Amino acid sequence: MRVLLSGIVLMVASAGCAQTAATGGGGASVPEPAAVPAAQPASAAPPAAKRGWTESPAYKFTLTSTCGERALIGRFRVTVASGAVTRTEGLDDAARKALMLRLSKLVPTLGQLLDEAATARRDGADEVVVHVDPRDGHPTSIRIDPSRDAIDDESCYDISDYSAG
Repeated sequence: MRVLLSGIVLMVASAGCAQTAATGGGGASVPEPAAVPAAQPASAAPPAAKRGWTESPAYKFTLTSTCGERALIGRFRVTVASGAVTRTEGLDDAARKALMLRLSKLVPTLGQLLDEAATARRDGADEVVVHVDPRDGHPTSIRIDPSRDAIDDESCYDISDYSAG
């Protein structure tokens, strides 16, 4: 059973990579953001903190997750309540497959995405880029590349349709 599940997860990840390749690879439909050097002083606050964004206990957003060989690939509509993901809807084939395979626990909150970026920065990732909405400071895209020399270790997230409350 474990081998079958591993094969299914690999198929889901591969489907996402095929989708990424079809869109130009790595989210090429979105202009590539300028790289933020990973080696930052420990006191450097993430962009969201600089803008004063505080994660609301309840909100909705659309997450498009691309890049890398991993299970969290696809476009998801996400509902957060009491600080936790309470509902996910797959908006494309890769996301629907992940949800069908009960991989929905992989879908993060915006706070968890920012934590992932902060951890990658602390761990010395070669590239960590976080873009935020200029009005309220919520993240709009996150790009993480732990190692430029590794293939398919990147994480690329685009956040749209954010609404608090």
